[in-house]
Amino acid sequence: MRKRETNVLSILEDKTNDYARKTALGMKTSFGWRELTYDGLGLMARRLASYLINDLGIQKEEKMAILSESKPEFGVCVLASVISGMITVPLDIKLTIYELTSILTDCMPSVLLVSQTYLDKALELQKSIPSLKHIIIMDEQPVGSELPSLYTIPSNYTCKWRHRSRKSTALIIYTSGTTGAPKGVMTSFGNILAQLKDLNEVMKPIFTRKDTRILSILPMNHLFELTVGFTTFLNMGFSVYYTQSLKPKDCLNMIKDRNIHFMISVPAFLRLLRTTLEAEIRNAPKFYQFLFKFNFLYVAKFLPFRWIKKILFRRLHNCFGGHFRSFMSGGAPYDFETAKFFRRIGIEVYEGYGLTETSPVASFNCGWNRDLRSVGKLLPGFEGKIDKETGELLLRGPSIMKGYHNQPELTAEAIDKDGWFHTGDKARLENRNVYITGRLKNMIVLSGGKKVFPEEVEAVLEKSDKFAELCVFGHSREGGAKDGTEDIALVIVPSEKIKAEYQGAELEKTLKDEVKRLSKQLAPYKRPINIVITDKALPRTATRKIQRRKVKELVNM
Repeated sequence: MRKRETNVLSILEDKTNDYARKTALGMKTSFGWRELTYDGLGLMARRLASYLINDLGIQKEEKMAILSESKPEFGVCVLASVISGMITVPLDIKLTIYELTSILTDCMPSVLLVSQTYLDKALELQKSIPSLKHIIIMDEQPVGSELPSLYTIPSNYTCKWRHRSRKSTALIIYTSGTTGAPKGVMTSFGNILAQLKDLNEVMKPIFTRKDTRILSILPMNHLFELTVGFTTFLNMGFSVYYTQSLKPKDCLNMIKDRNIHFMISVPAFLRLLRTTLEAEIRNAPKFYQFLFKFNFLYVAKFLPFRWIKKILFRRLHNCFGGHFRSFMSGGAPYDFETAKFFRRIGIEVYEGYGLTETSPVASFNCGWNRDLRSVGKLLPGFEGKIDKETGELLLRGPSIMKGYHNQPELTAEAIDKDGWFHTGDKARLENRNVYITGRLKNMIVLSGGKKVFPEEVEAVLEKSDKFAELCVFGHSREGGAKDGTEDIALVIVPSEKIKAEYQGAELEKTLKDEVKRLSKQLAPYKRPINIVITDKALPRTATRKIQRRKVKELVNM
């Protein structure tokens, strides 16, 4: 007999029954709050799964793509995909038609669930993806379309749920690829179960309330949001709310409105929020400013108890409504000073480290006496070691991905014959605590946590005959809210042909206009910000590979 605790479908079904009347998912709309109970989540998911199996004839292991902002219906689609035996492919709404076509051509989905906002994009995609036979709208009142929606499909549901093994693929998450093509990371049910087990163990001391309410600003196409914000927190019986706004004041209002206890965030947002709170202090009466400075500098750092800090910094805690306790941050390196600021005022920032390939959390920094400079202790299910020659962090365990979709050679490069996954991050390990010291890869980490590979940007720009050579790399920011993160920099060597036609300022404008034109094929966050034009040949290795570090030196960046 199948053990229910080792089956993702059974676990999710059990939770929709255990917490039936409790809010599972919610979001703020222009008409107020929309909330979906655990019972409602299960009901809608079973209806959709039945429709997929009985009405559309969907077979096991077919792909379901989802193109939508974070909303309760996204969770319905994910659960329905599991019930119906499909493989879920969440898509980044910021990608262009060009980029989405590349992804869908690789995974060949038969069904696309789409929100009204992105319906036009979905219809355009359907023209070039032969496998895409069905489009279903996720909104309650779709406008100007005869397509079925989650709310108009038959309300009866009679079908046999399709259980699958731990080795079966649950999700394919597409990330930026070093070859210019996206990589589809195959996440198995076993990977998800391993994460559930590990995260439940390390988070239990943090979440002591059964009525915990979570606010998340991460998109649901992000594996961290799906594994932690959706699967793990619903497994714990929590209520998860989504917001589309990244404005600190909007988020603070939502936190107060729904008595939020915990927020999933990214370092860039925490820096902005810190700036907002510091402005609140500057606008306070002079006596309070003096009192805050005294308590912050001389008192709070010696106090171990949160409840005392909550009294000392009542004015700031009132900005959160009085119930808020902590943040979880991930996706990019966080600012040590920002983490220290929040800890001083009695709000913890817990940092997670990992990659999509590790499903995704590999380490988690929690506990009162933790080192804020570490990205945390490896989760119980992980083994870790440092490569003696390169200093690279290698990881092994049940959370490591199955591999890259349709790319066995790339999979073999990432996971060696002994099962060690090569993270591409330089690190040191001390008593299972991970300290990231640099990156071996060319990957650029932006302030919002988005990751971009130079090669995928170059693959688009190299189509122009106006460029003889080009090189993309990350340009580190120093100071301000984005300290420690990177912008996308581009160095161009113009072709002889274009130099013969234009000179000086006119040449520079022509080249930058060409970059702007081609960059429309890329998501906005992938477009170069700093553009440098040079006549010097770009440094290359003996095998003609561009040496990015030397290119940076060449242009003094």
